[in-house]
Amino acid sequence: MLTSLADGILCCLLGKATNAVGPVDSVESSDGYSFVEVKPGRVLRVKHACPARPPEEGPEEPQPERDGVHCKRKITVYRNGQLVIENLGAAMRAELLHCQNGPVEPLGTTARELPDPAGQGGATHPGARPAAAGRCRKRKPKKIIHIDCQKQITSCKGTQRDVVLFFIHGVGGSLDIWKEQLDFFAKLGYEVVAPDLAGHGSSSAPQIAAAYTFYALAEDMRAVFKRYAKKRNILIGHSYGVSFCTFLAHEYPELVHKVIMINGGGPTALEPSLCSIFNMPTCVLRCLSPCLAWSFLKAGFARQGAKEKQLLKQGNAFNVSSFVLRAMMSGQYWPEGDEVYHAELTVPVLLVHGMHDKFVPVEEDQRMAEILLIAFLKVIDEGSHMVMMECPETVNTLLHEFLLWEPETPAGPGQDAAKK
Repeated sequence: MLTSLADGILCCLLGKATNAVGPVDSVESSDGYSFVEVKPGRVLRVKHACPARPPEEGPEEPQPERDGVHCKRKITVYRNGQLVIENLGAAMRAELLHCQNGPVEPLGTTARELPDPAGQGGATHPGARPAAAGRCRKRKPKKIIHIDCQKQITSCKGTQRDVVLFFIHGVGGSLDIWKEQLDFFAKLGYEVVAPDLAGHGSSSAPQIAAAYTFYALAEDMRAVFKRYAKKRNILIGHSYGVSFCTFLAHEYPELVHKVIMINGGGPTALEPSLCSIFNMPTCVLRCLSPCLAWSFLKAGFARQGAKEKQLLKQGNAFNVSSFVLRAMMSGQYWPEGDEVYHAELTVPVLLVHGMHDKFVPVEEDQRMAEILLIAFLKVIDEGSHMVMMECPETVNTLLHEFLLWEPETPAGPGQDAAKK
């Protein structure tokens, strides 16, 4: 038992793949890293920073009562695939959009907000023409989904004990790509959690393709979430990691307070590409690995100077084996994650997009903003796919503003009378 425990931890520390990892209980290290066994033989490295706070003295002061946001929506799916979304509380969405502060532009890095693509009305899905929608209403719909609930959306401060930030990276990355964000929010007093996906960073790398399907990775993230989650949890995902954030927000609507999607793409179901380069034989992919890393540098960063090369190396971006890379791309099958799945989310979402992203067009994030009930889209002009590494100050500021944001509650009749 001791031998298998030592071998498992050594494997994770060295970042080497093994065919089997012995059963390992969660091992805490002094540098904030944990090695969590999410299932027998499957060990993930997790960065967990929990600030030291003084012990609570007496009962916590009750928070002032706030009116919840009424989320009311009707989603109609027709047999021809047409989707019609009716925001029955359309005024609520307009009020929320106007409550959001404009982006801050530190250190000469510019960020801008795209106009709301849903328009002022927001009653019908933008992809549906009015005339066609009228004809569709006369036909019997395939499915109708009603959403009617109250959401308590509050400001999340680092000093509050019930707030946890989860950071989930995408294909080819590791938790190290979040270094600037983890340091920034940990210094502000936030509890932060960032795992390495299986086969990435210093997590174990099973030599079986089934270990890298969306569902297998999603269950890993579920285990990490259930281990560290508190009353209010904020999910931050990048690229493929956005899909796992969406999955968790759908599974745990009462625990997920806000979601941040960075270059995550549109609200489409995941399907592996049959013509993808990643479906080549593993031996061919192994020979192409240096070229793929160079291609990732060219496509993932707006600039390709010495700084970007160093960031790529330090962040362990695209530093995965050819087998894991192929299995990850082939395992991206998630038919449930379609537009309807995303339209059912009632959690507030911040969409961050690097304008020079060559992997994810800005139109996809615009489409996501149209589908989601409460969404804010921010575009960073000087960023690309790895925007959180290229423009950390801007990204950190946008994320922090969103964490502190809460909708303005309309004054009641009694309050209006008091003001007069």
